[in-house]
Amino acid sequence: MHLISFTTATGASWGFAEGSKIRDVGALASPAARTLGGALRSGEYETLLGHADTAPAIDLAAVEALPPITDAGKIICIGLNYADHIAEMNRPTPKRPVIFSRFNDTLVGHEQPLVAPLASEQFDYEGEFCVVIGRGGRRIAPDRALDHVLGYTIMNDGSVRDYQRHTHQFTPGKNFPRSGALGPAIVTKDEFGAVASQRITTRINGDTVQDSTADQLVFDVAELIAYCSEWTELSPGDLIATGTPGGVGDGFDPKLWLHPGDTVEVTIEGIGTLSNPVAAEV
Repeated sequence: MHLISFTTATGASWGFAEGSKIRDVGALASPAARTLGGALRSGEYETLLGHADTAPAIDLAAVEALPPITDAGKIICIGLNYADHIAEMNRPTPKRPVIFSRFNDTLVGHEQPLVAPLASEQFDYEGEFCVVIGRGGRRIAPDRALDHVLGYTIMNDGSVRDYQRHTHQFTPGKNFPRSGALGPAIVTKDEFGAVASQRITTRINGDTVQDSTADQLVFDVAELIAYCSEWTELSPGDLIATGTPGGVGDGFDPKLWLHPGDTVEVTIEGIGTLSNPVAAEV
């Protein structure tokens, strides 16, 4: 199943793609479950899907995409987690996951513009495989961690490199408004299958700049869920972005920064393509 969130003239909702149509499951929901994150946290998600055949079917072309999860309680991002990216940055392999966080207002949906900030010329891309938590928990054992996964999506962890390096904390460079993207859909775990060597590529204006596979991960999905749940309680709808592979703009000589007018496409085998134009901040 491909879960999506979207907005129409009547407001925001969520559902799943069905060919050229969307089943508007959110139209059946209580106010607490009008978002996908709310449906997961309220416990209504399974019940609503059980009645999905009664949900309105609307044209996919008639909606504007939102991030599949618009209201994550936690957006946990992992740095330096692909062997090829560690090598291009000339950094040692971490002994534990490198953690930072993003805020909900930093993410846009599929085909929505990323905003290049006025404050910096060093706007970079990072194509990432992203885990969506379906069942929360604390101190989750690695061998049970995948039981807590709803599915997987794509994140472009847009990074403002000079602000990222103002101090040893990454937060400022990772949280400019509308600097990142999420989507186009969450592919549920049962449809996606095991995370193995799926290919991840990023293209700028059609040119491939990142080309790697998920088996380059230093810490895999189960390890990340187990580690993160040691120090925080994971909740349904939380996101864990697993890091970016080699080929980021900061690794090029000369640097390959994003500029208004560019288009960024991140493709992950088994999920699809997240595409975003780049616009100027006004």
